[in-house]
Amino acid sequence: MSLFKNMLIALSLVVSAAAVTAPAASAQGTTVVMIDEGRILSDSKAGKDIQTKLKNLETQMKNELEPTRATLETDGKALQAKVEGKTREAVAADTALVSQLTAYQTRANAFAQKRQTVSQEFQLTERAALIEFNKAIEPVLMDVVKEKNAQVVMSKSQVIYSTDAIDVSALVISKLDAKTPTIAVTRQRAPAQPAQ
Repeated sequence: MSLFKNMLIALSLVVSAAAVTAPAASAQGTTVVMIDEGRILSDSKAGKDIQTKLKNLETQMKNELEPTRATLETDGKALQAKVEGKTREAVAADTALVSQLTAYQTRANAFAQKRQTVSQEFQLTERAALIEFNKAIEPVLMDVVKEKNAQVVMSKSQVIYSTDAIDVSALVISKLDAKTPTIAVTRQRAPAQPAQ
């Protein structure tokens, strides 16, 4: 799932929570407002800030892994050349080669574990940033609800048809930009894995 889709799902939870607190729009005179979570995330200063910081962190994480990946690739090709044309018995009889292959496999397994940990840390970081974004949006959304005297907030992604007049996304974005233009994005660390 893409970074943007994950962020939209998390943001929609905030909207759902706000909508649950409002009664159904069955009575005449009920004020309904709608927000476009994707637009708020992509157009607000805080949303852009999160996306930039997460992209930078993703690049940093890839750069951390690159030297080991490149070394493993080079060593793997060298070992492949040494093994090429030999039978299993011939490889097994060459204790130095067996030792090199075993060491290579150990390093490759450690790298795979490190890559998995880095991926998990990125997901944890993304989730933590979205929690902070949701915390920043909630009071802004409630201000807009009060300002518009709305009883129902709907997500544009859940509406089949609406007029642009009830879309308050621009108002939410302007208030969010004024109140919270940036969101702290701190790299989260994965819990230590038990030794196997």
